[in-house]
Amino acid sequence: MRHLSILAAFATLTTGAALAEPSVEVMHCWTSGGEAAALGAVRDAVVAQGVAWIDAPIAGGGGDRAKTALQARIAPGNPPAAMLMLGQNIIDRANEGMLGNVDALAAAQGWDAVLPAAVQEFAKIGGHYVSVPTIVQRTDMMWLSVAAFDAIGAEYPGTWAGFNALAPAFEAARIIPLAHGGQAWQEAYMFEAVVAGVGGTDFDRQALVDLDDAALRGPQMLDVFTQMATLRDMVDSNAPGRDWNLATAMVINGQAAAQIMGDWAKGEFTNAGLVPGTDYVCLPVPKDQGDAFVYLVNSLSLFSQTDPDQIHAQEVLASAIMDPAVQVAFNIAKGAIPARTDVDVSGLDACAQATLAAMASNDAGGTAVPTFAGTHAANAAIVGAATDAITEFCNSDMMPADGVTLLADSIADAM
Repeated sequence: MRHLSILAAFATLTTGAALAEPSVEVMHCWTSGGEAAALGAVRDAVVAQGVAWIDAPIAGGGGDRAKTALQARIAPGNPPAAMLMLGQNIIDRANEGMLGNVDALAAAQGWDAVLPAAVQEFAKIGGHYVSVPTIVQRTDMMWLSVAAFDAIGAEYPGTWAGFNALAPAFEAARIIPLAHGGQAWQEAYMFEAVVAGVGGTDFDRQALVDLDDAALRGPQMLDVFTQMATLRDMVDSNAPGRDWNLATAMVINGQAAAQIMGDWAKGEFTNAGLVPGTDYVCLPVPKDQGDAFVYLVNSLSLFSQTDPDQIHAQEVLASAIMDPAVQVAFNIAKGAIPARTDVDVSGLDACAQATLAAMASNDAGGTAVPTFAGTHAANAAIVGAATDAITEFCNSDMMPADGVTLLADSIADAM
């Protein structure tokens, strides 16, 4: 791998004896089949450079448990070498002075030229590369079972009204209309997908980026909660506590017709050997207004180290992540698109190719918006307060108007 050879320049930082058994501990919540396969591409590249990989997985796809586990490591002053973190959480840790950087490596490998500004925003903080981006993901996606739609002879939905109208037919065919895992983080991602689909880019920015109180309490937000109430009724009674990948498995085996989930879900279809367009369909959620694209940047943040072995190991990890071949292999398994713009993407499947084209188009048109649920658009305290309100609505018979008020009040209280 051509970029890994650059690490030879950094080996002089340590003695030969110190480099005998360097290791890097990576804490993450990538524990599903597709996620584990993706991370394996990075691990193999790291191990090939003579650095031992210490895996520290934390079950729970949304990362809430991982955040708790990280705090337990930080408190006694023993953070991992690297940690999967998102958005504002990275910025907060960097501003607290907890993160190291790989600026010299980034300069040597020309990262500035190959990473989009939207990616650098959550990797290069205060002018320093404190986090290494693996992928860009689209969160406002819908995954459809070809078998389920064939069973009722229906076309794939282009509008929310069209999707809603199919629910009775699916239920009559003993197919669950919407696969869902009743966990707070999953409901937050579904909510932001509905905001983008019902209200469009401008409303998404006003409500979830600018946190404009008038938008949060306005008629478009009422439409969002009305659609959320409809989706709430499509979910089976066993949803509470279900992991996201188990909900994806319901679409994979035809037990459910659809799932609203970020494109990390595609890794599960790939891991199961399914083919897009033949076994399943990947579409953005219906867009009643415009064509918003909600993006999330996944990266591994690097905690500050003083041990030369650990610094070297972090550089090996960073270089492995940014290697073009690893970026492609990672994204084929994970279901996303590479963070780098200069890699050969010809081997990516139809879903990834469509996401790449949409990202380029939306970025150029100013209709790409950062994820709220993934703490890119707002800090963790605000997102947490909003998520509590959303999940309360999703797990009750609360009226849409009351959901609007609860969300707006919760965000206002957290600001």
